[in-house]
Amino acid sequence: MDDLTISTVHTALRGLSQRQKVIADNIANVETPGFTARKVSFEDSLRSAVRVGAPGFTNVAVTPQDTPANVNGNNVQLDDETLSLVDTGLQYQLMVEAMNAKFGLLRTAMGRGA
Repeated sequence: MDDLTISTVHTALRGLSQRQKVIADNIANVETPGFTARKVSFEDSLRSAVRVGAPGFTNVAVTPQDTPANVNGNNVQLDDETLSLVDTGLQYQLMVEAMNAKFGLLRTAMGRGA
């Protein structure tokens, strides 16, 4: 199925899922000496890819965070990570709802009801 909305939402879900994994890894390593927290970015790439009609060409980048390290060389900020995890979870739920709405419209268009 070559639908821009479905492809865009699917790509956003992939990026958000990757972000959830990276945040969980950061939180799991909050006490690991020398651990460098990472972050995931894909929104700008997704925006650009959607403009040209190719959301599948979105780059999901995982990069080190540049926050200062504490005494043991670890730079995980637990409060920030927890907030990011909650925010990412809400964004993921929103994308799932968007996908469900799109499929509901398709079902209605095919005459199978909502």
